[in-house]
Amino acid sequence: MKYKFLSLILIAFCFHSIKAQNTKEEIDPSKPTNLYTQINTLGEYNAYDGFATYGTRVNFQYAFNPNNLLLGEVPLLYNDATNEFGLSDVRLRYFNVVKRNISSTIIAIAPFTDITIPTGSAEKGLGSDTWSIAVGGVVGLVLNKNISLFPGVNYVYLTEPKESGLGFQTNMSLSFSKQAFVFLNPIVTMFDFDTIWQAEVNFNYIITPNKFKVNTGWYPNFTNDINTIRIGATFFL
Repeated sequence: MKYKFLSLILIAFCFHSIKAQNTKEEIDPSKPTNLYTQINTLGEYNAYDGFATYGTRVNFQYAFNPNNLLLGEVPLLYNDATNEFGLSDVRLRYFNVVKRNISSTIIAIAPFTDITIPTGSAEKGLGSDTWSIAVGGVVGLVLNKNISLFPGVNYVYLTEPKESGLGFQTNMSLSFSKQAFVFLNPIVTMFDFDTIWQAEVNFNYIITPNKFKVNTGWYPNFTNDINTIRIGATFFL
């Protein structure tokens, strides 16, 4: 009788666990202001004028809660001109959503801090030899169920050559289905010495909801004639 009672408790517990998993709300990574703990692994190829670097880039994003996230990014690259392989410049980013669902259109206001650390060797062609510190904010705007905009502005400071500038982006998220979406993001940064025009085109496809997606992206720098291709996978934790 005792074992029958324990079996019923076990069955009830299993049923409750399955039901909880099935009713869990699916996450929506098509909106950058939705913050999730995840690991991203990327294969990367960078084509410069006369040489190329390639390797892997791993970033870990930890969401302390739905409104606070810390990102750490570590690239390991090979330069085919210098025949050197090693650590490139590490990136740290803190993202904080201070306000959500202000209206049916404005879904979030999120300031951020973005720091690139010159951990890569410039002599080996693996680093920039400058700190980049950016502080800014993003606003999330939903136009309809398939189109969202995440325009942002930031102040950027480079320790070498000790220059500062303003950056602007208009990140558009286009959802084709619950599984497939793309980010289209023109970026302009106006420094004292130059204006840098860049863009991001990043296609994502969710394989397993709440668990796993794949992506491929093109990240051109039109001003400096640099083309970056990344192909990778994301594991949500």
